[in-house]
Amino acid sequence: MAKIWQKNYDLHKLIETFTVGEDYVLDMNLVTADCIASLAHAQMLVRIGILTEDEYTILKKNLIMIMKLHEKGEFSLSKSDEDCHTAIENFLITHCGDAGKKIHTGRSRNDQVIAAIRVFSRDILIIFKEICFSLITALLEFAETYKNYPMPGRTHMQIAMPSSVGLWAGAFAEELIDDVLLLSTAYDLNNRCPLGSAASYGVPLPLDREFTSALLGFEKVQNNVLYVNNSRGKIESIILSGVEHVVLTLSKLAQDLILFSLPEFGYFSLPDELCSGSSIMPQKKNPDGLELLRAKSASISSSVFQLNQILRALPSGYNRDSQETKAPFLKSLYTGIGCVKIMELTIRKTVVNKEKLIQGFRSEIFATHAALDLVKKGVPFREAYRTVGTNLQSLDSYDPEKVLKEIHYTGTTGNLCLEQPREAVETGKQALDKEKERLEKTMNALLGFIPHISGFFLKGL
Repeated sequence: MAKIWQKNYDLHKLIETFTVGEDYVLDMNLVTADCIASLAHAQMLVRIGILTEDEYTILKKNLIMIMKLHEKGEFSLSKSDEDCHTAIENFLITHCGDAGKKIHTGRSRNDQVIAAIRVFSRDILIIFKEICFSLITALLEFAETYKNYPMPGRTHMQIAMPSSVGLWAGAFAEELIDDVLLLSTAYDLNNRCPLGSAASYGVPLPLDREFTSALLGFEKVQNNVLYVNNSRGKIESIILSGVEHVVLTLSKLAQDLILFSLPEFGYFSLPDELCSGSSIMPQKKNPDGLELLRAKSASISSSVFQLNQILRALPSGYNRDSQETKAPFLKSLYTGIGCVKIMELTIRKTVVNKEKLIQGFRSEIFATHAALDLVKKGVPFREAYRTVGTNLQSLDSYDPEKVLKEIHYTGTTGNLCLEQPREAVETGKQALDKEKERLEKTMNALLGFIPHISGFFLKGL
């Protein structure tokens, strides 16, 4: 089948292999999104007189057929197709005749691929935020359940001050809430329609960009047509930066869980079903999921760096270099989703050992409390600090559970204020549900049904 750019010569096989790369494999992720964007573009072409209503009807029928075949795993891409855009257009030409030859009017493969990535990314970000809210909820439930369980607080990994399991879990929950705010910003920047920008400079046709944008449910048109193509890869980098911050949080959480579930600590226990074994040491139960999560978070950070380095020295307008942003972007999105799901599973299965936690409270952990007890009696803090610091061997014993409740101003062990992050999660979920409902109505109006853009690829996660 012909390539979209085909003229009167064939590409050298070595060049074809080098330039196509794994695009035809990666684009299996974008088939449905490209069909959706193509259908909106076709409806706009009817509006400006390029396509007839009958041509649009047959195009719509076949674009939906492609989506259905794809969902069943029956729409394939080959290296000769180069990408999903060529495969879809060739299918339409075969089944729709001249109407299939007309659908690319006013469109470049540049704005076509950006539109597909934007539609796909919108769906993925919704899924990602949903599973983040689910993990945050699990952490808040964990914090509530164990809010009064004493836990040694540490700085520099050394014993510091009394803390609690509730404070520890709540800290990660609130950090993830902030991370989701970054994802929301990325969603807003992604939620702009690129169609009509063509190859960076528009076309001499009366394209109705606002109409196409509304059909696709974008918040607005991305205005400057040159900036549309300049933003290829950059918006993806911003999205991936949001994902990166989530997995950075998870990596620290994973490290804590690995450390505090060591027999030497024993604060937490990971159930057998989450731990693999050793091929030589019969006793081993390894936290492989958490260890791989740490490594995968580094891989995602590397992907962000990779995208930025690819874009760093590019001139304005489309450059083929941008193709190399697709693989790290798509792969890291799915990796990030897997990391969040693994962490939620772990949190919901983790066992807390109160006795081991209390055993970790050596007398020096109460040094600051002892110094402040002297301050309450009128001793200047610096003198109290020096007195306690030079007499650690004679520190009085404190009740860890009682100490936790004595610190009760906002955000402390005795007053976690968990209602605040709960409210933030609820507000976020309500806004997300509202956006999902809006997009479902938009897609139903355009297609007559609600498509599963990324769900097909997430079944195994």
